[in-house]
Amino acid sequence: MTTNVQAQARVGQKVTSLPPTLILIAGWLIPGAGHFLLKKWIRGLLLFVSIVAMFCIGLGLKGKVYGPNTAELLDMLNFAGDLGAGLLYALARVFDLGQAAVQIAIADYGTKFIVVAGLLNVIAAVDAHSLATGRKAS
Repeated sequence: MTTNVQAQARVGQKVTSLPPTLILIAGWLIPGAGHFLLKKWIRGLLLFVSIVAMFCIGLGLKGKVYGPNTAELLDMLNFAGDLGAGLLYALARVFDLGQAAVQIAIADYGTKFIVVAGLLNVIAAVDAHSLATGRKAS
C-alpha cells in the first residue's frame, strides 16, 4: 500500500527516456500513441478505440468535417476541434469524407461526434505529456 508521501515523491519522477514533446505529438497524430509509448497499453487501447469509433460514427452519420476558413467563429472552432483528431482528420480530408452539405438532422449529431473525437484526442495527448514529464502520477 502506498502512503501519500510516497505517491507525492513519485509524481516528480520521469517515466520514460523519450522527449515529452515527442509523446505529445505522437499522441495527437495517432489516438492513444502517447500512452503506448509510455507502455500504458490498456489506456492507450481504450483511447484509440473510443476516438476512432467516435470519428467513424460521426462520418457514418454524414457529419461534416470542417476545413480551414475565416467565415464564422463557430466554423473556426469546429475546425480546431476537428484538427485535434490528428491523422484521422488528415485522412478524412484526403479522401473527401464529410464534405457534403448537412441535409438531414442526424448529420448534425455526426458533426458533433467528429468534433468531440478531436477534442478528446487533444486531452489524451496532453494527459500522456503530463505522465511523461512526471507532473501526473499514473
